Amino acid sequence: MWDQSKIHERSAVVNAYLARHPRSSPRTSPATPRWPTRPLAGLDQVIRPEDIRQSLTATGRVNKSDCVLTFEVILRVVLAMGLLTDLPIRQVFKHARRLLPGEESPGRSNLCMARRRLGVAPVRHLFGRVVRPLAPPETPGAFYHGLRLMGIDGVVLDVPDSAANAAAFGRPSAGPRGDGAFPQVKKLSLVELGTHVEVAFVVKPCHSDERATVAGLLRHLGPGMLLLLDRAFFSYYRWRQLEARGAKLFARVVRSMILRPVRVLADGSYLAKVYRRPYDRLKDRDGILVRVIRYTLDDPQRVGHGEEHVLITDLLDEAAHPAMELIILYHERWEEELVFDEQKTHQDPRRATKPAQLRSETPAGVIQEIYALSLGHFVIRSLMFEAAATAGLDPDALSFTGCFQILKCRLPECDSKAPASFEAWYRGVLWEMQTERTDPRRNRINPRVIKRKMSKWKKERPEHRHLPPLRKAFPEAVVMRR
Repeated sequence: MWDQSKIHERSAVVNAYLARHPRSSPRTSPATPRWPTRPLAGLDQVIRPEDIRQSLTATGRVNKSDCVLTFEVILRVVLAMGLLTDLPIRQVFKHARRLLPGEESPGRSNLCMARRRLGVAPVRHLFGRVVRPLAPPETPGAFYHGLRLMGIDGVVLDVPDSAANAAAFGRPSAGPRGDGAFPQVKKLSLVELGTHVEVAFVVKPCHSDERATVAGLLRHLGPGMLLLLDRAFFSYYRWRQLEARGAKLFARVVRSMILRPVRVLADGSYLAKVYRRPYDRLKDRDGILVRVIRYTLDDPQRVGHGEEHVLITDLLDEAAHPAMELIILYHERWEEELVFDEQKTHQDPRRATKPAQLRSETPAGVIQEIYALSLGHFVIRSLMFEAAATAGLDPDALSFTGCFQILKCRLPECDSKAPASFEAWYRGVLWEMQTERTDPRRNRINPRVIKRKMSKWKKERPEHRHLPPLRKAFPEAVVMRR
């Protein structure tokens, strides 16, 4: 039976909380959420309040009655999680809401249930409304002969070791040693290389084929874009799809691919045809005319020394696009690797309280969190782009880590009560960010090796996970021996 004194005590706490948060009529909804002071109002420069409200309306997340954790409030908390990655969700709420004296904050379980009610759809819809390529043609390093540089690549993320995540995403195989320690998701991203903006991405279980996933990103490509692809993603059908969309393609392919010269060009490259299958090559049917660039490296210190590298493109004019210029351009594709480094190493790194790369225990929470992190990355990169533009700099010239720390430090100072004060805050943030310069990129190499290969400890097996609670306390398990 419940203790009556405890019931009365809890009722008093609830009544006091409701007294501080009086409910308005269910027929009326406030124009803005209950956000007494908005330290995250600085994000409105990138993610506008009307975008948030329209995304909630479009996905049916409209509160039928007034409450503290409205859909708009919890969506803002989820967005804050993408920036305040080192804080647990209850502290994110406190930081975002900037509580008034005497105001209580919801418990962790209430916030987690509110996240579950919100779901993935509003965050996905908001991502589609807000995220876009940023660079105009005059942005340094973002275009090649009027073509916007885009890249596609994938990354694998560890997710918390819960039964739901393991069932939804699967575990990687460690061969005879068993399954991997954590469930994993694969994220395939389309990135604007000049600004590091993650324009679109697809999330799949860890055993899915990345090459089959690329089709979900092609609809974001179109005329005026040049897509740089690694050899794992090239295919005849994908080339045809990109041709239909009006995008140009520049890809690395395997050395064993049959590319017979049709015409040798003045710069050492040559024209050849790519076919769907060997029989089509035999009949010279439905071939795609491409330009082939083969080269090797004569520096013994460089990775790939002595190997033959093969690039193909539909930029066929050797006078307008010299082979050496294209060889150097292809290395812009590695800017996408820096995007993954920014997100995994600097924006949301591993730490003692977060052994996996994400923190959500449910599959829907994982996808929601990935969208929140990508939106947070877009906010940082948007401000960095504006800061670089004010100084006429290449966005790569600014330090992501330095600008990220500046944003987190300056957000609580944002005063959005008056347009003049907000403008002063915004200009101050941009000025401070443009002073965070990176060192010039050095002429260096990074061998593909790791420092620690194996551990002396035994491999974790399925029988070691989610052990049942102990039946005995420690003193009860002690047996004295004579």
